[in-house]
Parts: sequence; C-alpha cells; structure tokens
Amino acid sequence: MSSLYRHLPAVDKILDALTLDTASDVAALPRPLLRDLVNVFIDSCRDDIRNERIGSPDDLHLDALLPRLKTFIAVQARPHFRRVLNGTGVVVHTNLGRSLLADSAAKAVHDACVSYSNLEFDLSTGGRGSRYSHVEELLCKITGAEAALVVNNNAAAVMIILDTLCKGKEAIVSRGQLVEIGGSFRIPDVMEKSGATLREVGATNRTHVRDYENAITEETAALMRVHTSNFRMVGFTKEVTLPEMKELADKHNLPVIEDLGSGSLFDFTEVGLPHEPTVQQVVEQGADVISFSGDKVLGGPQAGIIVGTKKYIDAIKSNPMNRALRIDKMTLAALEATFRLYLDPAQAKREVPTLRRIIATPEYLQTKAEQLGAVLEKALGEIFSVEIVSGSSRVGGGAFPEQDLPTSLVSLTYKSGASLVELKQRLLGVELPLVGMLEQDSFRLDPRTLSVEEFELVAKSLAEACVAVA
Repeated sequence: MSSLYRHLPAVDKILDALTLDTASDVAALPRPLLRDLVNVFIDSCRDDIRNERIGSPDDLHLDALLPRLKTFIAVQARPHFRRVLNGTGVVVHTNLGRSLLADSAAKAVHDACVSYSNLEFDLSTGGRGSRYSHVEELLCKITGAEAALVVNNNAAAVMIILDTLCKGKEAIVSRGQLVEIGGSFRIPDVMEKSGATLREVGATNRTHVRDYENAITEETAALMRVHTSNFRMVGFTKEVTLPEMKELADKHNLPVIEDLGSGSLFDFTEVGLPHEPTVQQVVEQGADVISFSGDKVLGGPQAGIIVGTKKYIDAIKSNPMNRALRIDKMTLAALEATFRLYLDPAQAKREVPTLRRIIATPEYLQTKAEQLGAVLEKALGEIFSVEIVSGSSRVGGGAFPEQDLPTSLVSLTYKSGASLVELKQRLLGVELPLVGMLEQDSFRLDPRTLSVEEFELVAKSLAEACVAVA
C-alpha cells in the first residue's frame, strides 16, 4: 500500500497537464483555485488507497486520473451564485431571486456594467449631475407624485423616512399594522433603529380615527400606515382609511407616511385578482410619503422606492444616511428601463416577466403544461409517467397571500418506483438546479414560472438527476 502512494503524480505535473488542455473549461480557472482543488482530489485518492478502493499503480497514472479529476474540478469550481430553474409556480420567489427583469432592463444593466455612463454626469452642462435624475421624472409621471427618491430596499426606505421626519419624536401606528417582514425583521424594530418612537394605537383587529386623534401630542411627528400585504385579517375588523387619516393629519399639520411594502403600479383587479392599492391610488388619496419595493410585484430590481410631497422628499434626500443607502448604477439602469415600460400599461403586461406570469390565463398555462409534458415524455418517457393535472400557483413576495392562481401542473412519477424525495434532492446538485414540488406522491412542475425556452433544460436536469436514482 505504501508503494502506491509514491505513484501519485506531483501536483505541479497535474496542473501543467490541466492548463495545457486549452479545449477544457478547467484550463481557464485561476491557477490558485486549481491547485487547491487538485490537492483535495489527491487527498481523496490517498483515502481510496487506504480503503483499498485503488489497488494498482495503473489507476494512479496521470492519464487515468485526468478524466475523473476534470469532472471533479468542473463540479467543485461551479460559481456559488448560480442560475436555478423555478418549477414551483411562485412568481416572486424570495429564495430564488424574486422578480426576473424584463429584457430591456437586463440589457440596460449589461450596458451599465461594460461601459462608462452618465451616472452622476449632466450631459447638458458637462458638470456633476444627480443619479436620481435618471428615474425621478419617470416615477413622478407614472405615480403622480411631486418628487421621488430610490434607496437599496424598502426596509431602508422606511428607516430613512422615519430618521428624517420622526427621529426623537413619535410616529403613530395601528397595532394591527405592526407586521413582520422577511428574515424575521419587524416594523417596530426598523422604527426603533431609525430613532423614532413607536406609538401604538387601537386594538389588534380594530382601530378608529379617535384612537389616532387621542394619541396626538406635541411629540407626534407623523401618522403612519403599514399596508398588510403579507397577511389578511378578517372578521370583526376595522382600520382607518387613508382619506380619513389624511384629514386628521392636515388638521394637526402632520405628514402621513404610507409603507406599501410590495407596492404595485398595476391594478390587478383588471385581471380578476383582489384589490391591492396601487401607488398611484395612494398618491391620489393624499399620502405625503410612500415607500414600496422594486423587486416584488412591480417586477424590477431590488430597491426601496420613495415618492410623495416635494418638501418631505427633499428633506429625505438631504439626510446623510442617504449616502449609505444609495443604489448603484446597475439598479438605476434596471429601474429606468422597467419604469419606461410602465408608461404604457399594455406594454408592461407584455414585457415585465412578473406581470406577465401573474396574469397568465389558465388556458395559456394548460397549453404550456402540455408542451412541457410532451418534451419530458419524449426525453424521459421510459423513466417517468407524465401527467397533466390541475393545481394552483402563488404570487409570492408577500403579495396576495390568500389568492391561489389556477394553473396546470406537469406531474411525474417513476415507473420503477424509485424515490422522488431523493430525486428532488439530487435536482439541487445538477449542473442547472431545478426546484419543483412533491405533491400527492408525484414530482410536479408549474409552467407558470418556467419559460418555453427552459423546457429542454428541465429535461436535461431531470435526466442528469434521475440516472443515479432510478
């Protein structure tokens, strides 16, 4: 056994062989990374010798090791941040990257990355410009607001609003609106970090105008509403409407802050979904400062968008915290391209992937499911039984929490009776991971969140995963 160790090729000799093979992707990897992976591979070979899985010097010859080594390196050197196929039917899937960008937005991001730009350069004067000018006019035109600002996410938007308008003073909020957002963060926690004091009013299920009015003191800086987009409260409930709150706020010369959370620029009641207030409606009803996310039902990149009355927005822009929370050129490029699409709602419905997938009709999804099923039947019919069944999708991203979206699912079961649980797990480790659902003893895929161009890739990922399971 000890003599076998001496037949292991030297690391530098292996590295030279790998880098000389210019036809392989392995050769393009940084040499330090290659060295680390080769050392790990050699350690595994030593382990194979100790456990008598390798017993011949011929198995340790460089030519014999290279094919297995290249496969090992190709797997281990994959980027950690990778593309994933989403077969779950959750359109705004928080764990899978939320909204997909429109083609025009993706192109704008690419151009911003590979070229210099007028990020903070005024092309009309040749002097320094404002990065917010690229999207502020568009936002005001679409929403009807007087002014706008964008920071890096909606929690940051809420924080800078409160830090600017309410620091050291009180913001009055209904108990029923103290929501928890993603990652276990809660609105009261965000408020506390901003330096504002939370003043809760009302009961969990019912809050009246008089509750707000009785709580207003000299320490009150603002009245705040938090839209409960990620849960619903039903039964014996009441909340103060925005027009009622605006009337009370004006009486006491206070601003009304509205955190819309997963804000929308599109009225989904047009396609039969429950009413969710649009940003335009909230502006029209008089909210002074409104914040919402860019990467949820709006369908853009991650951002916290703030619109409202100019005097308040200008004050927020002047907050030193704005420098720490500002967005980069890639986000600005994607936002501008996305907002441009919303200038024409019909175009937005066609070209913003999030909108297009949410409003997809059951008939269209039935056709897509049949197309995906046919691709999988042709490629994997000997392994799987393929069936089209009815199901439901979700919007995700904290929006429309109670609303099922009718869809058609492609249902797969092994003809051999192999483990679907193991299949689902193995699909996470293939070259292009595929995420689906285990339901009613079958593995199911929702075509709502898969493009037609991805169908062949789905078949390839399934084939790669099921070889070791079947």
